[in-house]
This record gives sequence, C-alpha cells and structure tokens, in this order.
Amino acid sequence: MPSPQSSSELAVLARPALEVAPDLLGWHLVHDAPEGRVAIRLTETEAYEGADDPASHAYRGPTPRTQVMFERPGLLYVYRSYGAHWACNVVTGAAGLASAVLLRAGAVVEATALAQRRRGLSRDLPDSVSRLARGPGNLASALGLTGDHYGLDLLDAASPVRLQRGRRPDVVRTGPRVGISRAADRPWRFWSADDLTVSAYRRSPRAPAP
Repeated sequence: MPSPQSSSELAVLARPALEVAPDLLGWHLVHDAPEGRVAIRLTETEAYEGADDPASHAYRGPTPRTQVMFERPGLLYVYRSYGAHWACNVVTGAAGLASAVLLRAGAVVEATALAQRRRGLSRDLPDSVSRLARGPGNLASALGLTGDHYGLDLLDAASPVRLQRGRRPDVVRTGPRVGISRAADRPWRFWSADDLTVSAYRRSPRAPAP
C-alpha cells in the first residue's frame, strides 16, 4: 500500500502536464547510485500533452520508445536526444493519455562534487555550480541517469531514482518551449524567476515565424 506522502504526490502528478509542470518547480529529483547520491531541485520544466500536442513524442500514438508515457503517472520517461544526451521526463495525467513533463534544469543541492565529476566541469569555473544541471542533457548527466532508468517509479521509496515534493518558488515565469519546430509558441515552459540555473531560450530555426 502506498504511503500517505506518495499518495499525495501521485494526486499531484495525475493531472494534465500543463497543470503539473509549474507545480514541479521546487521539487527534488534524487538518484542513489553506487558512487553516491545526487539531488537536484527543479527550476525549469516543459509540458507536453500527447495527442493534443504535435511537439510531443506521443503525438502519433505509442511506440517502443514512448510506451511508458501511456502508463500510469509518476514513471520516468528517459530518451536519447539528438543522439547526444539523455533527457528525463515525469509521466503525468491518466493512464493512456501520454502527457509528460520534461525536466529542463535544476540546482544541485546534494553531492555537488560528484555532479561536477560526471559533467567534467572544473570547480574553478566561476559559474560551475549553476551550470551543472542547466539544460535537460546536463541535468540527466549530473544525476547519472541513462536509458537504464527508463520506466522507474519515481514515487516508490525503494526506487534508486525518486521525486520528492518541495517548495514552489514565489515567482514562476512562463514562455515558449525550447528548440521545437511544432507548436513552438505555446507558453508551456515554466521556470523559477531570476534563478541562474535556468537554461537560455533558443527558438528552433525550423519553427515558423511567430
């Protein structure tokens, strides 16, 4: 039987991604790996709404890669982006609807040195700490997450990767999602105002003019 805390968190995630995405700001994503634990406080997210969103991987229905998006909320969807890096998403909404929230950026709040080693960043760089998990690929790298973690239950206390409720920032900004060519102007990206860990907005060159 799930704990009262996990039941409460599940209720938050069992809503459309557009509602969940801003509410995940301030939550922590934690990975317990053999080399140690890294925890990140989420500072930037993007909502993707499945069949109602042409930018979603699940827009045309389930595939072997996106199958987990059609399952219950609270699971981890990990995919390889541009063949270069991993990106992490939290499955949201009701089973079968395939909505998910991309975790775009965060602040490392535990095991900064381990995150720096994974990222290959020198501690001497003046903005090294704020850059550690800025951008979805950097976030996954700092946490040590790969395709091996696909489908993990983020609300299971026994899972090596867990999502934990945190305090939502006082001021949340919203704007268009980064680097997508379809539905490029929907203001479905959310971030903590004035946080140095938030990534820069880059519009896809393939997106139609606004």
